[in-house]
Amino acid sequence: MRAVISTRCNAPWKKKNKRVIDSRLSLALDGGGLVWPDTGRIAVFQPAVNAALSGVPKERAQIIQGFKPDHDAWVARGYACAVAVQERYAAAIIALPRAKGEARALIANALKSVDGPVVIDGMKTEGVDSILREMRKRCAVVGPISKAHGKLFWIERADPVDFSDWDAGPALTPGGFWTAPGVFSADAVDPASDLLAQVLPEKLGKKVADLGAGWGFLSAHVLTRAQIEEVHLVEAGHMALECARRNVTDPRAQFHWADATNWRPAEKMDAVVMNPPFHTSRAADPGLGQAFMQAASQMLHAQGHLWMVANRHLPYEATLATLFARVEEIGTDRRFKLLHASRPLRKRASAGLR
Repeated sequence: MRAVISTRCNAPWKKKNKRVIDSRLSLALDGGGLVWPDTGRIAVFQPAVNAALSGVPKERAQIIQGFKPDHDAWVARGYACAVAVQERYAAAIIALPRAKGEARALIANALKSVDGPVVIDGMKTEGVDSILREMRKRCAVVGPISKAHGKLFWIERADPVDFSDWDAGPALTPGGFWTAPGVFSADAVDPASDLLAQVLPEKLGKKVADLGAGWGFLSAHVLTRAQIEEVHLVEAGHMALECARRNVTDPRAQFHWADATNWRPAEKMDAVVMNPPFHTSRAADPGLGQAFMQAASQMLHAQGHLWMVANRHLPYEATLATLFARVEEIGTDRRFKLLHASRPLRKRASAGLR
């Protein structure tokens, strides 16, 4: 249910990830004063998928990553992975996300789970300077080491200073839904998803998939229909899906922690609803939404329907025309357009994608 996606996204579109920690970490470990404890696990929170992590013994590392494509990429590289803290750690590295609330929550989570140094790394364009200033007001900080448009600093050991005000997980908002720091549209219903919900027909069929379901707004709306038998919420963000489980308690809902671009249901769907992401960084990437469209066409039965919303400037209609027999715009405003496609074209399902 999102119109943007965080910089942690990778998967089929293979963007260049500039949030790599390696050059700064190497300087810190090679004469910069950072020393790992002799034994114990090193937790690495949300590292870029193309990070080498040189200087972090692979057999001691545990990647903490809740974004499914990145999680799977680290598993494929042979690393131990988890979606959340599982034990006490000897040390930790935090690759700061762009969302400040999520960054603070990761730091608080690490500080209460680590006995040794806690390393914090981030890009200047994504708020590392602000976090550094805030940390210096609360505890002793070593560094920073500045290189490659980013900064790295650390706390020598888990500091006794209270960071509980930064510790945040799923919470019930005044609007009556559960969200968490870093989850898309955490403060209010996304206007694009709301626009789509208003035009969905009463009859959607019995089996529906919500691709990029987020915290569950569209699925909850779909489940107001009595004829629905199954709604599959497909979401790559583990925390977003945990919020969705709290927001969508209807027994007809099924939850899938998966990359929507390669998830396939056991049976073909009658309908797919989606507000696909279109950013892998600060620049728009139409290929991401196109990958969602291709996935939707492959999971629908021969008479199935796709209902989606997108920003007006995105060139999706041409791609949809290669994937479906019928494509129409069913509504628009100054920011968004609503698209309906039906009858997927099986033999041409891979055409038109970049």
